[in-house]
Amino acid sequence: MSETAELSDVEKTSLNEIPHPSLPEGSSIYGSTKVFPDYQAEDGETYFTLVHGIAHESSVSFVAVLQATRALRKGFETAIYFYGPGSLNCLATRGFPTTGNSAFPGEHNINNQLKTFIAEGGKVYCCRFGLSLHGAREEDLIEGVIPTHPLDVQDALIHYARKGAIINSTYQL
Repeated sequence: MSETAELSDVEKTSLNEIPHPSLPEGSSIYGSTKVFPDYQAEDGETYFTLVHGIAHESSVSFVAVLQATRALRKGFETAIYFYGPGSLNCLATRGFPTTGNSAFPGEHNINNQLKTFIAEGGKVYCCRFGLSLHGAREEDLIEGVIPTHPLDVQDALIHYARKGAIINSTYQL
């Protein structure tokens, strides 16, 4: 049984000054014109993303994974490299009260999207040093995530730059 809070006359006046919702659900408040062409990969093109952002601390890491997935679906050879605190995005052990259970809606968004990305042919790299900084274990990685040496971060960047990759580098403190 839920009860409605009792409101004062001033609270009711404030609440009713502007009708809610001001627009019904489904109302368009943004235009839909796409300004740039919907580019698709040309033969041999590569897309590389670096992620140095902590899961759930902002949308930075998740959006980077979504962008990489979109590039993969456009035909780019695509890889994501998680390093520093970004390595925590690759943990399969997320969940509460047990692994795999979401304590809040969206807790497994990154896990699920990384699994999709890998299943569709993307490569995911994860820095072992980044894992060690936070006490995370290599065996806790999402299946298919490739563990890497700390010195690989720079060499991966050089590797993909020499391939002419479009490089998306995300960083969060």
